[in-house]
Amino acid sequence: MKAVQVTGYGDVDKLEVAEIPVPTPQKGEVLVKVKACAINNTEIWMREGAYGTEEKSGWRPEGVQFPRIPGSDITGEIVEVGADVSEALLGKPVVLFPFTSSGTEGSEHISDDMSFIGSEYDGGYAEYVVWPAELCYDMPLSAYEESAVFSVSGLTAWHMVEQIQAKPSETIVVTGANGGVGSLNVQIASRVFGSKVIAIVGDLALEDRMKELGATHVLSYKSPNLAGEILDVNGGPVDSVLDVVGDALFETSLEVLKKGGKFCISGSAGGQKTQLDFRTLYLKHITFYGSVLGTRVEFKRMLDAISEGKIKPVIDRTFPLEQAGEAQTYFKHSGKLGKIVLLA
Repeated sequence: MKAVQVTGYGDVDKLEVAEIPVPTPQKGEVLVKVKACAINNTEIWMREGAYGTEEKSGWRPEGVQFPRIPGSDITGEIVEVGADVSEALLGKPVVLFPFTSSGTEGSEHISDDMSFIGSEYDGGYAEYVVWPAELCYDMPLSAYEESAVFSVSGLTAWHMVEQIQAKPSETIVVTGANGGVGSLNVQIASRVFGSKVIAIVGDLALEDRMKELGATHVLSYKSPNLAGEILDVNGGPVDSVLDVVGDALFETSLEVLKKGGKFCISGSAGGQKTQLDFRTLYLKHITFYGSVLGTRVEFKRMLDAISEGKIKPVIDRTFPLEQAGEAQTYFKHSGKLGKIVLLA
């Protein structure tokens, strides 16, 4: 089969198209013919070594073993089943839950043995992938590429909104609102939980699109007075901030939060380290949440909301599998809206 492998840490030249054998499903597993795989920061940061190198490069202590096929947002068709798996699954279109874990229900994502597809397992930058049958779910939409944009970004966004316990009476600031996680944060917070959303983007040309996704106000992080603009449009401090940026907007986020406010972060594209005056934290009674992925129950709730039309896929552009390097390069460009998808 055709696959794109990461051969080591480095730039996109570490992505190589290869011909390798089709994997064989083992007991409890299925073979999925990949139809679409959306791109996430995760596989780019893994390749670049942003999570570390050597033994600390992945989600597990032993690190990523190269060559590795990346890709975790996967949809496809079950074409072969392993032992103890019903043949009734053959031909079924599915979306893959993106990690394995021995954690109990509700804590799967924080289990020490959490292992990610595309990092600890070969992933979706390929024509075929094997995965546990119990982690294959019905696609929420009829189109493979549309159903492929939710698994990692959507689960992360859904978990973030549940963590802060968003309510219809609240205002939530969403940073990086035009990205994969951010655009879903906007939709989930506004359309599912009923909160008012202030979306932060770079280019205000995206204002109309962001409002279509559910944002009440759209502001640019390039403003020299962003904190003042947030306070002005909201008529005062906000209840929560959902952040994927990190250092670049950290000071602003704390400034606009109300006393008793909540700050939830799932990414740090704008800087991985920051300065924190602890007095701000305790004098304003701010609660911090770190967030990555979520639980299987949350995944199912998210899929149900997608099926009901409350959350819609936002796709910026698609690429053929062979152009994974170009797709990852494009992914890092600013100004895009939504997900980038590889089509197998």
